[in-house]
Amino acid sequence: MSVGERLAPLVRTARHLDRQWQRAWRPDERTILFDASTAMEYGMMAPVHRRLLSDSRVRTALVSSAHPEKAREIFREAPPGVPVLSTHRAIAKRFDACVAAHFVWATLLRGAPRVQMFHGVAGKFSREFDRPTTSMRQWDRFFFINRRRLRNYIDSGAIDADSPAIRLVGMPKSDCLVDGSFSRDAVLEANGIDPRARTVLYAPTWTRFSSLNVMGEELVGRLIAAGYRVLVKLHEHSLDPAVVNSGGIDWLARLRPILARGTGHIINAADASPWLVAADVLITDHSSIGFEYLLLDRPLIRIEVPDLITGADIGKEYVDLMTAVATTVRSAAQAVAAAERSMAEPGLMSAARRTLAAELFHAPGRATDRAIEELYGLIELEVPARVQPPAHARAAIAAPERA
Repeated sequence: MSVGERLAPLVRTARHLDRQWQRAWRPDERTILFDASTAMEYGMMAPVHRRLLSDSRVRTALVSSAHPEKAREIFREAPPGVPVLSTHRAIAKRFDACVAAHFVWATLLRGAPRVQMFHGVAGKFSREFDRPTTSMRQWDRFFFINRRRLRNYIDSGAIDADSPAIRLVGMPKSDCLVDGSFSRDAVLEANGIDPRARTVLYAPTWTRFSSLNVMGEELVGRLIAAGYRVLVKLHEHSLDPAVVNSGGIDWLARLRPILARGTGHIINAADASPWLVAADVLITDHSSIGFEYLLLDRPLIRIEVPDLITGADIGKEYVDLMTAVATTVRSAAQAVAAAERSMAEPGLMSAARRTLAAELFHAPGRATDRAIEELYGLIELEVPARVQPPAHARAAIAAPERA
């Protein structure tokens, strides 16, 4: 038996006594830590975080255990006043729960139940995120977005079918796509964009195999030349100078001059949901944002990049799912032609889109409510009557960069 195994009972007892002392001293106070390695991951958790801020009994803090040096940038869209902790400070503090949307987390000395919210439904890096090859039994709650991933976790042996950690919640981040939080014209007008313009959003995934590296410049140039309002939402990893993420290319420097030829904008937002609402057509290769767009029942164009499928270890089932609801193209010229057809006939493939959206996003519109209910149950606190988050904490539309 290892030293760690021998000490485990003592550690559990010490943490239990610590928790009991804290509850006796402050019976109605709880503290929850949100751990994110990217701004996009925080965006997945942000609706839940913002809702918690309406409860004076709950304190929250933020940490990036994977990239502490980037914490301020990662949490740039977090409500003001929420402490962003260093890893060392977070490790020493006591929390009633730690929420993450990735499988990297801080090892908290005083322990805390761990909650996994996931960061997408695209099936990329399948053996790590969708069908894990290692045990995930160390997590106390899984807020599954859909039954498909829940089944995959059980089938792969990552968790047990009767695991008490299983919760079917949905995707809180996508509630705003169906609950009327945003409207197309309002998002555009708020940013000085003429809503009469036909608007195309290009949102490629990352890795050096993505469509951005294969044809991104040509595609954006052709869309601009065709007269579209072009919104470009790059994955934040594509802005990383590391070759593995961006292919060693400064994509902002490459794309800005092209967008400046017409009406183009770079969208620099952790959560692109408002801009999904603003777009008439979405062009992607294979990303979670493509599947999220299905909730709006608008045309989706898929750029086929075979090397991306293998390089990002995308499960075949997810490739097939996107293929069934999107127009597949293999060149920039085909993508522009598909955009024209999609604008003319937006109802094509509507039934398939709606069917898949219902499968991939469990009961959209109230996922945040379900997440809050489950989280309060975990921290043993009565759920308050639903109230809106304070004005300063509500989601804002990140303004586009003018090319």
